[in-house]
Amino acid sequence: MSKSPATARRTATLALAATAAAAALTLTLVTGASATGAGAPQDGRRTAPAPSVSGSPESAFSRITVFYGAYIDAVYDGDGTRAKQLRAAYLSAPLQRELAKWEETNHADGVLRAQNVPLEWKVAYVDSGMGKTNADVILTWSGSDTTRLHVQADLKTRKILSITG
Repeated sequence: MSKSPATARRTATLALAATAAAAALTLTLVTGASATGAGAPQDGRRTAPAPSVSGSPESAFSRITVFYGAYIDAVYDGDGTRAKQLRAAYLSAPLQRELAKWEETNHADGVLRAQNVPLEWKVAYVDSGMGKTNADVILTWSGSDTTRLHVQADLKTRKILSITG
């Protein structure tokens, strides 16, 4: 006795669904994945999403973030040559002169406003207007000890114009 086309489709659909369910169950057992996400703790807590960074070479804000990340890495690594190259590439000439005077007076790094290197950094967008973009740079030294700097960059040249704080 032959099955009707509707019965044959229903049987095929059920078979496909059963195969998919079996495959999903096997994957779960093999990888340890759970409903809260692969690699999540077995007690049901959620894990934090993986960090990500993005930017654009056309964005003055991105330039601030890239500069601070690379500059802190160079200073941390003791690479004074690279730190100078970064200053030349990302900071306006007037700001470089201003920082040299500040550093002579304060005996500290003018970009970081400190004698040592922060353990963490974060750049937060503030606003843009009148041809400039503004950001806050938060440097974390230890525990909750932080320094907040205000950084301004030119929207056209994307050079950093000022660092205050």
